Amino acid sequence: MSKGVKAAVVGGVFAVMVGGAGYGVYNIVSAVNGGGGSGTSAAETEKSGPPDQDEVRRTSEAFFAAWEKGQAAEAASYTDNAQAAGALLTGYGEEARVGEVRITPGTATGTTVPFTVKGTVTYDGKSEPLSYRSELTVVRGQTTGRALVDWDPSVVHPDLKDGDTLVTEESAAPPIEAVDRDGTVLTKEDHPSLGPVLDTLREKYGEKAGGTPGVELVIRHAGGTTGEPADTPLLTLAKGKPGTLRTTLSAAVQSAAEKAVRGFAESSVVAVKPSTGEVLAVANHRADGFNAAFQGQVAPGSTMKIITAAMLIDHGVTSMNGPAPCPPTATWQSQTFKNLTNMQPDDGATLANSFLRSCNTAFIKLIDEEPLTDASLTQEAEERFGLGRGDWKTGIASFDGSVPASGGPDRAANAIGQGQVQMNPLNMASVTATAITGTFRQPYLVSPELDGRQLRQAGGLRAGTAAQLKQMMRLTATQGTGRDAMAGLGGDIGAKTGSAEVDGKATSDSWFTGFRDDVAAAAMAQQGGHGGDAAGPIVAAVLRAGG
Repeated sequence: MSKGVKAAVVGGVFAVMVGGAGYGVYNIVSAVNGGGGSGTSAAETEKSGPPDQDEVRRTSEAFFAAWEKGQAAEAASYTDNAQAAGALLTGYGEEARVGEVRITPGTATGTTVPFTVKGTVTYDGKSEPLSYRSELTVVRGQTTGRALVDWDPSVVHPDLKDGDTLVTEESAAPPIEAVDRDGTVLTKEDHPSLGPVLDTLREKYGEKAGGTPGVELVIRHAGGTTGEPADTPLLTLAKGKPGTLRTTLSAAVQSAAEKAVRGFAESSVVAVKPSTGEVLAVANHRADGFNAAFQGQVAPGSTMKIITAAMLIDHGVTSMNGPAPCPPTATWQSQTFKNLTNMQPDDGATLANSFLRSCNTAFIKLIDEEPLTDASLTQEAEERFGLGRGDWKTGIASFDGSVPASGGPDRAANAIGQGQVQMNPLNMASVTATAITGTFRQPYLVSPELDGRQLRQAGGLRAGTAAQLKQMMRLTATQGTGRDAMAGLGGDIGAKTGSAEVDGKATSDSWFTGFRDDVAAAAMAQQGGHGGDAAGPIVAAVLRAGG
């Protein structure tokens, strides 16, 4: 046994202590008197309520000490889920190949202990230092009364989620150097919101881009069916050769999008080029890291009235200057719908007027007119706007909207973007692009020429319908509910606002979609209120950058 190493038998367990190694020299007496998995006193098991400061200290010390020495089972015994903790901590040393671990705790806040982990990752003769911060919380065991670490994978690394593992090996995909439409390199450091997108692009196109793999420590995600990349790189031990991957993004518009969403919690935005379908920006500001901009499935509120208005015009029910009265309430099959608070009724309103004010009752009053059916809105969405068939191929995982044929009250609710309708900012940016050009061009982030994928086709709109939609959106941006958000923007502009009610939430989701010349953008901010309050400023900022 080398110098500085002491051996002891504690409770029948042979323990090796490395002198001077942080929590590797935790007090052996504490293990005998209750700090260890098998030495807990009867008095401690009878305790109740939150752990006190001494319990928090002793439990975290014992957990850190075992973790430092690579004793996965011992460390796991100080948690409230020994099986899950043991598996992840075992992999930390064996699959992730992290050694020489040193853990430095910070000052506890109540029962929460922040800490810094430093270690060395070694693979095939290559080593790199690893350092990061995390935290743990100590709770009272429900059955034992012991003070235990409240187990969560994020204890081991803050980016770990349930089912994830840490692995060090040769990269599954070669690295890429993603560039924007003008050749500017796009990095996670410059565009943090793009991180998951860049990881996905690497996984899908790394080999096609011509790179060679390196050696990395990665988070290997469970499942892989939600559009999330299989691996998220954390540390590079040996650099591979990156291949160049050209995207449709604009670095300037992307930067504006990321800055804009940071101002509102749980928000997302997408910008597209209507003349081509190219995606110019995709940004999310969410606690869960989910790409809601491309994969979200939530009610879009009154932004859906773009499609509903198109349906009414295409079927000859009314026109931009035709009648669309706005009463205080509208009842459809026993369900009563109302307008936004303080909206004045207008029995003589035209469709353009009800559209720019976003009058719910006007649209609901018209949905039972001949020749409309339960399937009319679905057909308009699918055949004209290219939505809802599950066949968009953007280059990464995406959801292309859902407008199911609905009877009963949902037929009315669907018409105003509630009921069973589900969308995301990508879908609504595309809807705006189709509305103002009359042509559906499926959005994409990577050119289909790279991998030969077929983009979705749809019929688009009649020229007269598109002209009326574009003019109604112009009026909304200059005279209606979008006026405040779009103020100060030059060029040809238009907009549509939306507020989507969510069951169990006091505040509605904020939606906004708009265009400026050859840029269309849509945003949502969950529980952000009226469309112009949160989503509107996001879209305006993106359109300003895209001009």
